Amino acid sequence: MIHEARQVLTQMPVDYADVRLEEDRRVTVSLRTRALREATEYSVSGGHVRAYAHGGKAVGTFTSPDRGSAVAASTAASAARAGERRDAPLRLAPAPALSGVFPVAPVQDPRTIALADKVDLARHYNDILLQERSVVATEVEYDEFSARRTFANSEGTAIEYELLNVTLYGLIVTQRNGVVQRVRFAYGGNESFHRLLGREDELRATLEVAKELPLAEPARAGIFPVILDPSEASVFIHEAFGHLSEADGLQGNPAFRDRLKLGVVLGGSHLSVVDDPLLPNLPGSYAVDDEGVAATRTDLIRSGVLAGRMHSRETAAEFGEPLSGNMRAVGATFTPLVRMSNIYIEPGTSTFEDMVASIDRGYYLVGAKGGQTAGDQFSFGALWGRRIDGGRLGNLVRDINMSGELFSTLGAISLIGNDLAFSERGGCGKGAPMQTNRKSGKGAPHIKIDRVTVGGI
Repeated sequence: MIHEARQVLTQMPVDYADVRLEEDRRVTVSLRTRALREATEYSVSGGHVRAYAHGGKAVGTFTSPDRGSAVAASTAASAARAGERRDAPLRLAPAPALSGVFPVAPVQDPRTIALADKVDLARHYNDILLQERSVVATEVEYDEFSARRTFANSEGTAIEYELLNVTLYGLIVTQRNGVVQRVRFAYGGNESFHRLLGREDELRATLEVAKELPLAEPARAGIFPVILDPSEASVFIHEAFGHLSEADGLQGNPAFRDRLKLGVVLGGSHLSVVDDPLLPNLPGSYAVDDEGVAATRTDLIRSGVLAGRMHSRETAAEFGEPLSGNMRAVGATFTPLVRMSNIYIEPGTSTFEDMVASIDRGYYLVGAKGGQTAGDQFSFGALWGRRIDGGRLGNLVRDINMSGELFSTLGAISLIGNDLAFSERGGCGKGAPMQTNRKSGKGAPHIKIDRVTVGGI
């Protein structure tokens, strides 16, 4: 497909142009309690072109290969017209020309597994859940996404690369004494099918918590020290901090751009945060981005100091900062956005037992349950929690969440665990129209926050 991509570029007499051709495949199995709602596999293909001319920019997409040249020509003309109306010309940071092929190499390739076997696996896990009498509803989803992409630009880059992600995830709904609770689980989150197998014991352990959770007391509202488990801590760093480290989100936000200048102190010297697509076997792992830039590890916070951010070629030129290889799209009809790869808090030296012992009265929050952010304000739910009294873990609690302000909360992280773990379910939504990118991972060890607002009753 390199030849086809270069053919499209010949129709684009501009300062810079690139084209991305791709074939995307999706497999979905969906069960709702006892019903199989969906078992499908389908493929789509298409292309995306970008043009920069006279300081202006335009993009175009096509789903039929024979439309590529016509779309490229009209996109080039639109870029030139856009440049005539811009006060400040757009620029791209220089990037080395890449060539080669970047395939994936899973231990067990899900693309070779029959759809019937994927249905059977989902049913197997769902049957385990339905054996528990307190379970009133379940959701079990098998999600597989793969892509073969070709990228070429007018500067000599010509690459072919693959993306692959497979996850099995679900929801357990239990009811006891009229109280309903929901607990989620996820397995896989990388290229290999084998990571979905043999997870029965972990599922039963989650089911045991789901069974007991309706009998737990609600959390008490107030300001407390808390410990976040790796799942909750990774959602916090992804949502509350990570999106503010994506440079395209700062372009039109002068207040946060000024507040997030490189070199500003954000936390203690024990706090370091990294975005790294080169870590293997994680949801956000990849070799090259959708702008033809090699994937790169980026230190976002180093020893408490803001050290870097994630960029496109366009934002790197505007900010005068290094390229990071974080420009990615979810499909051929979408323009790439600056996206996190695998963002995580680096491990520290504390043990979980140290953290619990350091708290006289507080909470341990377990599992991410969604949330929201607005600027530097955040609110996140936890699947469940436990009281901490006198330095000891106490009773299970339900209906618990945390909220606060990002910068003061980063400064209040006093202990960081030595037990870094990554979520097995990737995903992040961004943009308008929304691009939900499965190839986005997050991780953290346990962390202790000295002071945070806990929501409950």
